[in-house]
Amino acid sequence: MGIIVPVLTLAFLLLTTVSHAASKPRMILVGGYVGSWKVPDSPSNTLNHWAEANRFKVGDVLVWTYDAKIDSVLQVTKEDYDRCNTTKPLKQFNDGDTKFKLNNSGAFFFISGASNNCVKGEKIHVVVLAERNSGGSPKVSPVSSPPASSTHAPAPAPNAAVGLKVGSGLFFTAVAIGLAMA
Repeated sequence: MGIIVPVLTLAFLLLTTVSHAASKPRMILVGGYVGSWKVPDSPSNTLNHWAEANRFKVGDVLVWTYDAKIDSVLQVTKEDYDRCNTTKPLKQFNDGDTKFKLNNSGAFFFISGASNNCVKGEKIHVVVLAERNSGGSPKVSPVSSPPASSTHAPAPAPNAAVGLKVGSGLFFTAVAIGLAMA
């Protein structure tokens, strides 16, 4: 009887920690700091370098902060992204504090609405990871072999803004409390 309460407490803490971390959307400041939505200072310091170093999940919210008097954010197709075409955006934002929810996996393309800023590098391509199947039958997709000359790209670096994980300090604290109560 004396061990049941600590074990149940530990199980409750573990389950609430994991479910809370999995369900809470992240607010992600584009570029990692206020004012990063601008023409890059150098070709080696673009928003795409920042995006490639982060992992984006379905449900995350991208946040842009910028001067709405001189700039805007346009969601565009890949073709319009590559050409820096601002004439037919999928969505246009010009409020200075833009929030965009990533509702599905795949690629998203954003460019500056300010004249010539996209050509100078003010644009970002974000790839949202597919959701993992959390039960039921696995999702099946056709498999094709890659071309013989292809090389595999390295896996993206983990995002610094991840939620709580089983390996977090809270988990170990709960284990220590559970063991101390035993």
